[in-house]
Amino acid sequence: METTAHVLVGLVAALHMYILVLEMFLWEKKPGRKLSGFDAAMARATVPLAANQGLYNGFLSAGLVWGLIAGDPTGFRVQIFFLVCVVVAGLYGGVTANRRILIAQALPGALALAAVLLAR
Repeated sequence: METTAHVLVGLVAALHMYILVLEMFLWEKKPGRKLSGFDAAMARATVPLAANQGLYNGFLSAGLVWGLIAGDPTGFRVQIFFLVCVVVAGLYGGVTANRRILIAQALPGALALAAVLLAR
């Protein structure tokens, strides 16, 4: 179960790094606009906001990687903290911005969190 937990945490970290790239560097390009659903003008107007969100996603990813490489008990605690952050952010985004975020962010985070807790 520990291997499964580590794989799921790694996948959530990779997902958030991918979101960082989309929001910070590709927001006005096709992949970023597909993510947001914005036309070119709205994408251009929201670049600073998207970049800020991307930076936060990068922090989530970095924290999860830290949790994977740190020894226990620190690694376990860091994984729990950052996975809870991912789930809360996903729930908030799903309620306030777009329901897709519940499936794309909150669900993977919750599955990884459950796996980490069960592996303990």
